[in-house]
Amino acid sequence: MTVASIKRGYQVIRTALHFGLDEMLPQHLTPRYVGLLRGSLFWLRNKHKDKAGGERLKLAMQELGPVYIKLGQMLSTRRDLLNDEWAEELAMLQDRVPPFDSALARQAIEAELKAPIDSLFEAFCDEPLASASISQVHTATLKSNGESVVLKVLRPQVEQKIAADLKLMTLAANLLERVLGEGNRLRPAEVIQDYRTTILGELNLKLEALNATKLRNNFLDSDALYVPYVYEELCFQRLMVMERVEGIPVSDIDALKAQGTDLKLLAERGVELFFTQVFRDNFFHADMHPGNIFISREHPHDPYYIGLDCGIMGTLSESDKRYLAENFLAFFNRDYQRIAQLYIESGWVSGNTDLLAFEQAVKLVCEPMFNKPLDEISFGHVLLELFRTARRFDIVVQPQLVLLEKTLLYIEGLGRQLYPQLDLWQTAKPFLERWMSEQVGPKAMFDKVRGQMPYWADKLPELPELVYDNLKLGEKLLGSQQQLLDKYLRYQRKSHKSNYLLITSAILLICGTILLSQGLILWPAYGSLAAGGLLWLLGWRARPRGGKF
Repeated sequence: MTVASIKRGYQVIRTALHFGLDEMLPQHLTPRYVGLLRGSLFWLRNKHKDKAGGERLKLAMQELGPVYIKLGQMLSTRRDLLNDEWAEELAMLQDRVPPFDSALARQAIEAELKAPIDSLFEAFCDEPLASASISQVHTATLKSNGESVVLKVLRPQVEQKIAADLKLMTLAANLLERVLGEGNRLRPAEVIQDYRTTILGELNLKLEALNATKLRNNFLDSDALYVPYVYEELCFQRLMVMERVEGIPVSDIDALKAQGTDLKLLAERGVELFFTQVFRDNFFHADMHPGNIFISREHPHDPYYIGLDCGIMGTLSESDKRYLAENFLAFFNRDYQRIAQLYIESGWVSGNTDLLAFEQAVKLVCEPMFNKPLDEISFGHVLLELFRTARRFDIVVQPQLVLLEKTLLYIEGLGRQLYPQLDLWQTAKPFLERWMSEQVGPKAMFDKVRGQMPYWADKLPELPELVYDNLKLGEKLLGSQQQLLDKYLRYQRKSHKSNYLLITSAILLICGTILLSQGLILWPAYGSLAAGGLLWLLGWRARPRGGKF
């Protein structure tokens, strides 16, 4: 362990103790050595005893910096793990980071390009356009075509800092797991592992560039979403170059209203975008918070979204997609029994769950929603309530569904902000019904057959030989079966004959012995004994050999 790691570890412990995070551990589960360690750091006292636990955790993460802030943001979506107070506090975390020196940014960009900035770009702006916890954005103009672009570059040594913090988080999570014991609901080690996967994915800007290109291609002909063009030849692990697009932040409602934007259409398109990404493309933007979404300035009567920052993308398995679509439709149709069955069939809750009890719990969550005005109904919060309900029935957390839930909350939040009367039911239900019909109808069958055609076209020349080989194999198997049957019948005949002779010999021997003991006429007794002995000999010789047929 390096000196820097030790210093960082001490800083994390000091911050945790200053905010009294150690006091949140159950005293009866805390090992004695933890108490002794805490006592040895007597000069580090809780300075925020007047604040609630969730607020103290939020403030501690803010003080520890970007990596912990992002962890808090992720935890705020885990309503299956945290109660409402803690989740709502963590949801208020804001990732606002001062920019780093532009000279360092220039060095990092030129190191990736292996060329001076001036050789490829004009009007490079040293003042960053935006600054976040992992990266920083600068503007420039491409010399090759005169297009305005943005250059996204990772912060200096951010990989090492994140690796050190992840190591500390893993150690803390493993320790906490041992303290809480098996069966605890928080599962800290699992949470940190999910977080590790997410944040390490954001450190590879080449991967983000590929994600952005794929998302752009999925919506090339769309009037709902525009993804800026990515210059892949200028993208590397620590640098990404893309088209600069001007837009209005989606959270700036006043500016959108001032230009006459059709907010109702915009909100409905947001919902359609979510379901299209999930069910049509199975590739959805999983970080659609307001900072990553802009609205076009052109055609305010026919507005479209501008999507940025494709570092976190989500996918679902085919079975998850189907179960999810059926869940939505069952909810729209108020079929709570089907919702409960789907949760169990999909493995999202334990197979030992009491179906009737779970159905009643789901009904208690969902039914009140249908008695409220549209502008008071939040489908995202219904999902949160369902997670909370399922928690009582041993829900099995699916990381890809957590990403999906977070995305839906973002989308619905944006939609409500843009147009409070947004009718999620009316917007989403036709899409889902159409998608389900495409999955199970004749068209779906035709599409599956068409998708298999290249495979069968490749195998078709081999088909006559395969048929002939299988017919010969079948003939051989039939011959082998007949031989086995004949052997079995011979075995049975020998066994029956041997048993008959042995039983008869036993009867004759018993009869001869009885007659001999009576001392009457001797020749019948001797005859019975002789015949019994002979039949026993024949029966013994007639038995099947080796016990096999």
